[in-house]
Amino acid sequence: MGYEPGDKVSGFSLKNANPSIGGEKVSLDDILTDNGAVILFECNHCPYVIGSIDRINKIATKAAELGMGFVGINSNDAEMYKDDSFENMAKRADKGMPYAYLHDETQEVATSWDAKRTPEFYLLNGERIVVYRGRLDNSPRNPMEATTSDLSDAMDSLSMGEEPPVNRTESIGCSVKWKY
Repeated sequence: MGYEPGDKVSGFSLKNANPSIGGEKVSLDDILTDNGAVILFECNHCPYVIGSIDRINKIATKAAELGMGFVGINSNDAEMYKDDSFENMAKRADKGMPYAYLHDETQEVATSWDAKRTPEFYLLNGERIVVYRGRLDNSPRNPMEATTSDLSDAMDSLSMGEEPPVNRTESIGCSVKWKY
């Protein structure tokens, strides 16, 4: 199960906690452009996500500049992790978020994609093929210590019609909080 570079992904349609961008529900088809899209598995409480919020917002802006879609998906168990409830997702979005923020309440999307961590990024080409999976960079908690720009480099390569220099890295972050 799950998607790795070279795999074609399935779609999704999920409730959006940031309806000012994309409406009440957003699907993969809504965000995927001919140039591709970035799918981010994230949440509200993970210190790795919190430490990356400014960079995530910047990479979402870069995606828009490159004509790519961008969406965040929160798949965490909101019963055990109240910070990740839909209501708290909406509160975070209200503070300023340049992309749709989707709630994978059933965890079906995270399961089918085999998302492991928050944050974890999937870069797709316009044909729904994963061209990069992994981390934003090598220091999600402290931007001053980052020495790589893995996702940004992959996005640049895709925008130029080239293969990314690295197509798979291990995400650094908290585990997805499953409903076991």
